Amino acid sequence: MRIAITGANGLLGHGLAQWFGRNHEVTPLTRDDADITSPDAILRVVAAARPDVVIHAAATPDMDLCETNPSLCHAVNVAGTRNVADAARSCGAIFAFISSDAIFDGRKAEPYTETDEPNPVTIYARSKVEGEKIAAAAAEHFIFRVPVLFGPGKGNFVSKGLDALRAGQPCVGPTDQVGGALYTLDAGQSLEQVIVSGRFGLYHISNSGFCSRYELLGKAAMYAGLDPRHISPRTRAQIDRPAPRLPWMGMDMLALDGIGVPRPRPWQEALADYIEGLPEGLNPEVRMMRRGDGR
Repeated sequence: MRIAITGANGLLGHGLAQWFGRNHEVTPLTRDDADITSPDAILRVVAAARPDVVIHAAATPDMDLCETNPSLCHAVNVAGTRNVADAARSCGAIFAFISSDAIFDGRKAEPYTETDEPNPVTIYARSKVEGEKIAAAAAEHFIFRVPVLFGPGKGNFVSKGLDALRAGQPCVGPTDQVGGALYTLDAGQSLEQVIVSGRFGLYHISNSGFCSRYELLGKAAMYAGLDPRHISPRTRAQIDRPAPRLPWMGMDMLALDGIGVPRPRPWQEALADYIEGLPEGLNPEVRMMRRGDGR
């Protein structure tokens, strides 16, 4: 297949381009190629790529920036999504939209399913709900909701935490913000399996299992041979950011089950693979343990 990926300089877009490039003809699109807020510009580059599928990963993902600059958030996450969807339709391509676990309100006592109604509590989340509506208007579409991401190519929650620990700088982990986590290369594998299946619709994609942000950083520090005791546990209220964070963002993956696509592996395994690929690599003890397990 020919696949165009917007936001290819971003964390998820980079990982998707790396994964899909193994088996497909990929056109990675960055802001330098075309600003998605310009309908003419994005149509021009999408038409030139002649894609079968357009994966729209470009977005303004900073929740605090969206909360303090709603006009920018709308321009990129809503109007920009409409422009990319229109370009895909004009070229006869399937449209795949990347959404977020943030579209829920965090009050459910069990994992959210694909049939649960969104109830966004932030400007960023509302922009993602609007993006989902734009995507769903296409006859042939995919919507993929993802949690906090880690992966190669760009700084992320995990890598920034590790960098802070190595530099002896403050490193804070929220203890009451719990949900899934997703390695971008595992995201690519799941998206490929779903897209190739041709089973259009809405899917939750996450590495298996749930963790707090504090637990995620702690495990990453341990894998990297750093002291997790230097991570300061904080509640969401203590961190006090412009955009409220949710206490619970766990997602179930019933739609994957329904089409026979395996759920991604546990987040701990994916995290270890990610850290093994970093320049500093894995803690030697962890590496020996993984070799003993056959990995």
